[in-house]
Amino acid sequence: MESLVVVVPGAPQSAIRRVAKAAVDPNTDLALLRLDGEPLPALPLAEANFAAEGQPIAFMGFPIGSALGLTPVTHRGIVAAVTPIGIPQANSRQLNPALIRRLSGEKLRVYQLDATAYPGNSGSPLFDPDSGEVLGIINMVFVKGTKENALSAPSGITYAIPVSHLRALLMDVR
Repeated sequence: MESLVVVVPGAPQSAIRRVAKAAVDPNTDLALLRLDGEPLPALPLAEANFAAEGQPIAFMGFPIGSALGLTPVTHRGIVAAVTPIGIPQANSRQLNPALIRRLSGEKLRVYQLDATAYPGNSGSPLFDPDSGEVLGIINMVFVKGTKENALSAPSGITYAIPVSHLRALLMDVR
């Protein structure tokens, strides 16, 4: 039987905790997980629905998964733009039905970050480095060419879902 687990780093040793999905929003690609055992300290959520363009940001995660170890790494950058989700395609052959639906429906606005994230950073909190308030959640990385280029030639462009969508998901489970 397959189960979901998370690693909780900390002294004296890291702990592996089982988790279950509490809520999922496929439109924003967000999921809330409920941990077994004692609750962890919560990060404060920013009150504003959108961060300002040019605002300094940081995010913490486990880039490249366990290949670099299970120690969280922090990256810094800025909010370069608040933009509709949808990475431009070079030609119409690269369009697919899911992308067309996403681009033609209600416009989901996301943060385009001037910051390099890697596989393993997805789902990481995007936060204000001064206040520690969560501004959003790392969602995806713009990859030039093949997926392997995400590691060998990163674009430096990362996308994040604004915290307002996390707040809405939290309200759904209360």
